[in-house]
Amino acid sequence: MASKKREVQLQSVINSQNLWDEMLLNKGLTVIDVYQAWCGPCKAVQALFRKLKNELNEDEILHFAVAEADSIVTLQSFRDKCEPVFLFSLNGKIVAKIQGANAPLINKKVTNLIEEERKIVAGEMIRPQYTEIPLVEQSDEELGESQYDNAGEIFYIAIIKPNAVLRRKNIEIKEKITKEGFIIEIQDNMFLPEEVVRNFYSHLADQPDFEDFVSFVTSGISCVLIISQEGEHEVIQEELQLQSETDEEEPSEDTGAKFAPVMTKKKRDSLQEYLERQHVSEFCDVEDNASKVSMYIDMLFPDFKTMKIKNIQRTLALLFPEVYEEKKDDILNIIRNEGFTILMQRQIVLSEEEARTVTKDYENEEYFNSLLSYMCSNASYILVLLRENAVDYWKELMGPTNVEEAYAYSPESLCAQFFTGTFPINQFYGSSSKAEAKKEIEYFFPPQTTLALIKPHVTKEQRMEILKIIKEAGFEISLLKEIHLIPENASKVYFKITGKDFYKSVLEVLSSGMSLIMALTKWNAIAEWRRMMGPADPEEAKLLSPGSLRAKYGVDILRNAVHGASNLSEAESVISNVFTEDNSEDEEQ
Repeated sequence: MASKKREVQLQSVINSQNLWDEMLLNKGLTVIDVYQAWCGPCKAVQALFRKLKNELNEDEILHFAVAEADSIVTLQSFRDKCEPVFLFSLNGKIVAKIQGANAPLINKKVTNLIEEERKIVAGEMIRPQYTEIPLVEQSDEELGESQYDNAGEIFYIAIIKPNAVLRRKNIEIKEKITKEGFIIEIQDNMFLPEEVVRNFYSHLADQPDFEDFVSFVTSGISCVLIISQEGEHEVIQEELQLQSETDEEEPSEDTGAKFAPVMTKKKRDSLQEYLERQHVSEFCDVEDNASKVSMYIDMLFPDFKTMKIKNIQRTLALLFPEVYEEKKDDILNIIRNEGFTILMQRQIVLSEEEARTVTKDYENEEYFNSLLSYMCSNASYILVLLRENAVDYWKELMGPTNVEEAYAYSPESLCAQFFTGTFPINQFYGSSSKAEAKKEIEYFFPPQTTLALIKPHVTKEQRMEILKIIKEAGFEISLLKEIHLIPENASKVYFKITGKDFYKSVLEVLSSGMSLIMALTKWNAIAEWRRMMGPADPEEAKLLSPGSLRAKYGVDILRNAVHGASNLSEAESVISNVFTEDNSEDEEQ
């Protein structure tokens, strides 16, 4: 309780416009931690503020405050942004702003401003003409019309139709979209509800084959994308123009004309225009009307808007060998208590190249080679973490890169709490940016694709339950089709057992109806799918793995509900056999 009381005394609480206006009457310097109600003030700097207050001992001219952006009109431009922001008010004028919990920079800024204020009060220097930092962003008229007020982004919904997904055209289309500078915010392969299909394609409702078209789109998985277009609506491009010859005679035939590069502005194509230029618009349909896009987002991706507002991110985190070996459980508890969800985790012995990447901050230190050897000889622990503003929050939680700074400015950080003594460094690593996090996660947790089959005896309702379980387990259903496993088709899937005595019994079960065959993608997909399936015999599965799919939906060892590839080679072979671009059924569809 005493600690909490000291914090309240240290930082005054500003949660209304009136209190903000009163704060501006403070004499001297006020350091303001601007925060969101759902995020809370920045804990990492409170120890630094206490230290500054005690060392500078300037009760009259040094003040600290926390300001809730949601409740203060002046701070409306800081709403919906989780990254810590620190404002410096000098005699009622905002003279500086620091984004992120950068303790050394905050320390330096406060120390310099207080030193100047002391000299001004003592008459040793004239007050500088500080430039006031504007807190209100440009108005809508200045920014122009935007579809989303919070970020000024333009969003599209794109649907890549089932036949294109089966032919893997979605991979090509996504590559083209990102190459042009559009951003795929979120994507999912899904069965589209009939209501969505009828609404999305309402402009085709008068066509005589519309009902067949609706049936076609709802019968397979479509690839649905939310795409954003940030930044300038104009692009700068280079054109070659004939160089002026005003001071020279016309060029002769042997010299040829001279051209010079000229930069010109061109209006950026809409996503639909771009897809038409790339000759893939027949596979992909786009909606760009803001209100309709918003409606489809709510229907198909109900968490997307909340994730955008709260800036939900993924980041890569790594525990160095010593803290992993000695303090793993304590650290994982802290990670969970700080609101992170652990999406993936594994032990890893880093290669030299990987070790250099995570220790690059220390490459000029004399102990670097020893550190590198240590990292390559012992197991580290690597995780993918999810939460709002994950990249910066994890960096803030880790603390400074060296222990001396951590003890001085951030004693509550992981760096200070878990210092081991072997190397004077932070024993943790995190991605430096959202873009780097994406690259590093894909590198350390590369996606893998496995083959999965739902057998004929499984009812339609049970199928949908299994598909839901698959999605909730984090799999992407990359490919999906219904298939009648007559002997010719069954041999493409079960080629490993075609010579076995029991194969005839397997064929009888498979040929009794339509099976659902899929390619499932996620990190460690083959092992994860086999774990979810459970033992081959449903009776054994009920004893050993009661939560498995075979325990829930299996009848006997032949009708055991689901099947999967046992290794990567088998998965690749079956997927290649079943999902081919020249599949006559796909072309017909």
